[in-house]
Amino acid sequence: MAEPPAVVIRRSWTRPDADTRAAFRDTPSGFVVDALGRAGALDHRIRAVWDGGPFVGAALPVWTTPRDNLAPYAALKVAQPGDVVLVATGEADGFSVLGDLIIGMMRNAGVIAVVTDGLVRDVAGIRDVGIPVYACGVSPNSPFKNGPGGVGVPITIGGVVVAAGDLVVGDADGVVVVPSGRIDEARRELATVRSKEAEMDAAVRGGLKLPGWLDSALTTKPVRWID
Repeated sequence: MAEPPAVVIRRSWTRPDADTRAAFRDTPSGFVVDALGRAGALDHRIRAVWDGGPFVGAALPVWTTPRDNLAPYAALKVAQPGDVVLVATGEADGFSVLGDLIIGMMRNAGVIAVVTDGLVRDVAGIRDVGIPVYACGVSPNSPFKNGPGGVGVPITIGGVVVAAGDLVVGDADGVVVVPSGRIDEARRELATVRSKEAEMDAAVRGGLKLPGWLDSALTTKPVRWID
């Protein structure tokens, strides 16, 4: 019987082009969520360990077992400039899966952000590396490098299914994944979202106290008033 592979590695896939990424650049993650029908953000527990600023890139998904990072290292073989590495650990919380050295190598390969549902270590070094890093927490406990794992294959991270080549948007509020098949849809919807947000922002700065839809909602929906 053949020995099972330590890592399954997909060699190539289509990534969002530069024009597509530019269309989402400097767009708040909340706007992208609204353009997707109010969904798409990773679990709130995945937060910025180091907030290197907003980013837009192509998903490079990785899965690994708890306390192992052979697969994340293997991702260096296929990483391309503009990629966002997302590492699914099954929400392992006893040991780190990434540290400043591997994240530094990812940056050197052109990776613009790293996201995991596990833990990371070497926070001071991560700050020096400089790219955004999101995780569920920090632990100095170290991983091994044995596998199994997968690179470029679909994963579930933070409650969201991610495939290679999906669009990933991140900022101080969190990380949002736009499935590749919905990028054009989200791009079209963003124009409407931006317009509505701009109107409301101007109204609030102008002194608005109640949104225009509130009275109608309270009239048409069951409401119980208590004196």
